[in-house]
Amino acid sequence: MTAVKGLLLRLSALDADAATAVRVIAHFEALLVGGLDPASLTRSTAALAGCAAGLELPDGRAARFGSAGVALPGAPEHVSGRVDLEPAGRVWLERPGAPGPFDELVLEWMAITARVLAGRPRQTRVPSAADPALVELVLSGREDASDRARALRLLGLDPEAPLRVAAVAGGRGADVGVEAVALLGRGSLQGTVRVARVGSVGAVLVQRPIGSPAGLVPGDGPLGRTDSPAAELRTALRERLRDRGPSRRSAHAIRVGVGGGADPLDARDSWAQARSALRFAGTGTPDEAVADHDELGPVALLADIPVERLRAQADVRRLARLGCGERDGRSGQGSDLLDALAAFCRTGSLRQAATELHLHHSSVAARLAHVEEDSGWRLRDPQDRFRAQLALYALRLSEDREGEGDGHGGHDAGDGG
Repeated sequence: MTAVKGLLLRLSALDADAATAVRVIAHFEALLVGGLDPASLTRSTAALAGCAAGLELPDGRAARFGSAGVALPGAPEHVSGRVDLEPAGRVWLERPGAPGPFDELVLEWMAITARVLAGRPRQTRVPSAADPALVELVLSGREDASDRARALRLLGLDPEAPLRVAAVAGGRGADVGVEAVALLGRGSLQGTVRVARVGSVGAVLVQRPIGSPAGLVPGDGPLGRTDSPAAELRTALRERLRDRGPSRRSAHAIRVGVGGGADPLDARDSWAQARSALRFAGTGTPDEAVADHDELGPVALLADIPVERLRAQADVRRLARLGCGERDGRSGQGSDLLDALAAFCRTGSLRQAATELHLHHSSVAARLAHVEEDSGWRLRDPQDRFRAQLALYALRLSEDREGEGDGHGGHDAGDGG
C-alpha cells in the first residue's frame, strides 16, 4: 500500500477526481488483502460511501449497515445504485436522492470484493489510476527516450515489453478518468493496466506479461505484438449494461478506441491510433462502442479526410438528417434508425442485429425499411450495405467531439498539450 499512498500524494495536486478514484481502489484492495466477511465489507463500504450499503451473496449470506457502522434490519429503503452478482445476489447503496459522483466506482469494487467472498477468485490484475503527468510523459513525442523509460518504470510498466494504448470517452459532463476506471474495475482486462485522464479523454495503458496467453503473439518482429484488448473491453461493457442503476446509464455513453501494439518508448504511436479509432466508435451496442484500429484496417484512412468534406458528402448529409429525425418528424427515433442500420451492416443478419439490440426482428426490419425508403439503398445488396457502412463511419468522423481525434483540435499529449 506504500506505492498507493505515494501516488495519492502526487495526484492530490493534479487531479482530485483521480485521487478519489485511487482512494476507493486502495480501500477495497486493503480489504482483499486482510480478513474479509460480509459484515466487514458492508460496514466499511457504508462508511466509505457515507450512506447505507447492503450485500446479498449467492449462498444466502447477507448484511446491511448504515454509514455510522450500525447494522440495519429489514429490507432496503431506497436503492440508489446496485450491481447484480452471478449466479445470484447483489450489492447496493441506499443514498437519498441522486447517486453520488463516485457511487458507481464504489459499487464496482464492492462487487469485485463480494465475488471473492462468494468463492470466485480474482483472475486478473486490477487497473490502477495513474499519475496523469507520468502517463502524458509516456505518450509524449517530445520528451527524451530516457525520460519516457523512467516514467514507464514509475508506472510499473516494462520499458522493453510492447504495450497498447486505449482512449475512453464518456457522455457529456462525465469524468472520463473515473469512467475508465469503473469500466475496467471488473478485472476483465488481463495484464498490467494504468489509467489516467489526458485532456478530455481517458488514456488506458495495457501491457501483457510476456509469455502469457494474452501476451505476445509470435511472428511479428523481434518484440512480437500484443493481442488487442478490444474483445475484453466489449465484454466489460456488456457486463455493465446488464447492471441496474447509474452503472448502466453511464455505460450507454462510453466509447473506446484501441490502438495497435507498440514499443513502449513509441507509445505515442499507439495513442494516436487509439484516438483515431475512438472517432469511429458509436454509442450503440458494445460492438459499436469499442473500435479497434487494427480491425478497421484501410477504413482507418477515412480519418485523414477533412471533416468539412465528410459533412458535405451526400450520403453523410442524408444519414445526419435521418439521425436527427428531420425527414418526417420522428423526433427521438433517429438514433434508433441509425443503431439498427449499424447493427445490420456489421452482422449482415436481421436476426443477429435484433439480438444485439434486444429487439424483435420485426422491429429492426421496420427501421431498416425506413432507412431504405429514405436512402434508396437495398441493404440486402452487399454493395449498398458497404456504402451504408462507409457513410456511418464518415458520419461519426464528421461529428465534433472535443478532445478526440488526431490533429482535429483535441488535446495531444504527443505535442506537449
